[in-house]
Amino acid sequence: MERRAIAVRGVVQGVGFRPFVYGLASHLELGGFVKNWTGGVLIEVEGDASSLDCFLAELARHPPPLARVEQLSWQPQPPRGEGLFRIETSEADPAGAVFISPDVATCADCLAELGDPADPRYLYPFLNCTNCGPRLTIVRGAPYDRERTTMASFPMCARCRREYEDPSNRRFHAQPTACPDCGPQLGA
Repeated sequence: MERRAIAVRGVVQGVGFRPFVYGLASHLELGGFVKNWTGGVLIEVEGDASSLDCFLAELARHPPPLARVEQLSWQPQPPRGEGLFRIETSEADPAGAVFISPDVATCADCLAELGDPADPRYLYPFLNCTNCGPRLTIVRGAPYDRERTTMASFPMCARCRREYEDPSNRRFHAQPTACPDCGPQLGA
C-alpha cells in the first residue's frame, strides 16, 4: 500500500476536474481525497503501486476536455488505510494564483434538456453542467466553489442537490447547478 500527494496546476477549477478525479480514483478502487486549493487541485490517493501509476498516467494523458494541466507533481506520503475516495472542502490561500476557465457554451446534453417539455429545466436559460455554463463571469474568489460565486445567494433545491451529490450525474460538483425552482430568474 502506497500513498501519494499530487499537486495539479493549470486550468483545473470550474472544468469538472474534481468529479473526474473522483471517478478515476473510484474506478481504480483507490482511497483518499481531492480538493481545490488556491494554486490548483490537491489530491491524496492511496492503493497499490500499479493502480497509483495508472491513476497518474490517466490524470496526465486524459484530463477533462475543458481542463489544461500545466504542472503535475507528486510526493510519497505515509499510507492512512483509507479505502474510500471523497471530495473535500476547498482551501483558500489569498496569496496563491488560480486559473479559472472562461464561460463555456451550452453543451448538447443541456440543449436537449432546454428543448424538452418534460424536463424540469425546459426553457430555463441558466441551465449548465460540468461540461458547460458560466465560470469566469460568476467567480468572486478562489478557489472555485459555489460560496465564492454569484450563485452563493441561490441555495440548491433538493433535486439540484441530489444531482450535485450524485457521482454518476453530469452535474456532480458543478458549482453553478440550478433550475427554475432555485436558481436565478430572467424577468421582463
